Amino acid sequence: MAKVPRKGAEEARNQLPDLLIAAENGRSTIITKHGRPVAALVPLDAYQAGGKQQSLTPLAGSGQGLWGDDSTRSLESLRNEWNR
Repeated sequence: MAKVPRKGAEEARNQLPDLLIAAENGRSTIITKHGRPVAALVPLDAYQAGGKQQSLTPLAGSGQGLWGDDSTRSLESLRNEWNR
């Protein structure tokens, strides 16, 4: 995997036209401020592909079924313990 180039904020500002051409050609750039990454200039296709969050339910260990068959009843029971 190719390393994503990093540019300081001032350098990125000065090179913006070149960075936009790079993004059009499928190359990303990380923008830093005082050496700390703060933003990424990515091709639009990569941005749109990552924009939708996938459901976490199918993941192992997601907690599905953690509260039994009726989670509402289980949580209500736990809340009622504090009212005693």
